[in-house]
Amino acid sequence: MTKDATNGMDQTRLATGAAGGALVLLGLKKRGVLGLLMVGAGGYLAYKAATGNDPVMAAAGLSGSAGAAKPIFVEHSVVIDRPAQAVYDYWRKLENLPHIMSHLESVTALDDKRSRWVAKAPLGTHVEWEAEIVNDKPGERIGWHSLPGATVDNAGSVQFESLPDGKTRVHVALSYRPPAGPLGAAVAKLFGEEPSQQIAEDLQRFKAAFEGANPVA
Repeated sequence: MTKDATNGMDQTRLATGAAGGALVLLGLKKRGVLGLLMVGAGGYLAYKAATGNDPVMAAAGLSGSAGAAKPIFVEHSVVIDRPAQAVYDYWRKLENLPHIMSHLESVTALDDKRSRWVAKAPLGTHVEWEAEIVNDKPGERIGWHSLPGATVDNAGSVQFESLPDGKTRVHVALSYRPPAGPLGAAVAKLFGEEPSQQIAEDLQRFKAAFEGANPVA
C-alpha cells in the first residue's frame, strides 16, 4: 500500500471517529428512540474508526469493498451575465475554487493538470486528495477526477454554454463517494452538509459576486 493511500485511510478513520463521537453526544442529549438510534450509529462509526473493522459488513458476510458506498451524483446550473470565456478563465484558475465552493478550504495547482484539494469535514476536521484535469476545452468545459489514494473518490465537470446577450449558463456536475461509507452521507446531512443544496447555494453566491462591480479575484 502506498504512503498516500495509508494517509488517506488515516484521515478517513479520523473523520469517521469524530462524526461517531458527535452522534453519540447528540443522541445522549436527545434521548428517546431517536436518541438511541443516534447513539447506536455513533458507536458503530467510532468502533469502525478505532479498529478498522466493520461489524455490520462482517455480520452480513461482506467485505469492505462490497459494501462501499455508491457514488452520490449532484448537478446544478446557473445563468451568469458575463461572457463564457471570462467565466471559464476564473474557474480554470483552480486557486479560485474555494471562493465558489464553500466546502473547499484550498486548491493548490501542482502543474498544468494536477492539483491538491483540501475540503471541510464534520467537527472542524478536513480531508484532502489530488486531482487531475482530464478534459479542458477553453471557454467551454473543464473536467477532472481524483487520483488513486484519494480520501474522497470524486469526479466533476463544469460546462460553460454561451447564451445570447453575452450571458453564460454554467452547469456543474459532481460525483463522489462519502468517506465514511453508507452512513457517511447520513452523517453529512445531519451536520447540514446536503450536497445538492450546497452546490445550488454556492453557484448563486458565485453569480452574485461575479456579476458585481468587483467580482472575487
